[in-house]
Amino acid sequence: MLTLKSQVLIVDDHAMVRQGLAMLVNAEPDMEAWGHAEDGSEAIAKLESEDPPDIVLVDLSLKTLSGMDLIKSVRVMFPSLPMLVVSMHDENAYAERALRAGARGYVMKDQASEVLIEAIRVVLKGNYYLSETMHTKLFARLFAENSQAELLINSLTPSEFEVLHLIGSGHSSRDIAALLNRSIKTIEVHRANIRGKLKLKDGADLMRYATHWITAAH
Repeated sequence: MLTLKSQVLIVDDHAMVRQGLAMLVNAEPDMEAWGHAEDGSEAIAKLESEDPPDIVLVDLSLKTLSGMDLIKSVRVMFPSLPMLVVSMHDENAYAERALRAGARGYVMKDQASEVLIEAIRVVLKGNYYLSETMHTKLFARLFAENSQAELLINSLTPSEFEVLHLIGSGHSSRDIAALLNRSIKTIEVHRANIRGKLKLKDGADLMRYATHWITAAH
């Protein structure tokens, strides 16, 4: 029975690296090199002209359009196409930025070939791939950020908490005053107190925070 192989696009500005990665990928029974590009512009042109591959391997240092910009562009153009960064740059400095840009994993070029193949398979399954060290670091940071956010939220009075919830639900100060049977001036005082306690600079910041918070809470 013929088994379809996962198609891999390789984007790197060094020909020897592209060839080496292609040989590595083609040696696996379940994947093959779909094509290669030496810079971001060429990669986008290939993606637009043919049926897209199953995954893109992206170096961060490219000649024209940078790897980070390529990731952002592909994320917009092909939202379901996963990207895995394969780079010489230290993951401690670049991995989080790459994930925020839209990549689904990060592998440094000094890792063993088995690590790269494992990372490709992990990302193809819809998961994220990071080294154990980087995974632990990001998890610890996320936990610290969430703990700090929880402490700030817990500093609100019951009335302030109620107002924050209503702001996050899209209500104006006038709406909230009517719903809680309080004056608009009182609601504005609550809003000012909330901004101070949550360290937010203005009303727009408060709206963004409240909307994000209520979405995460539900």
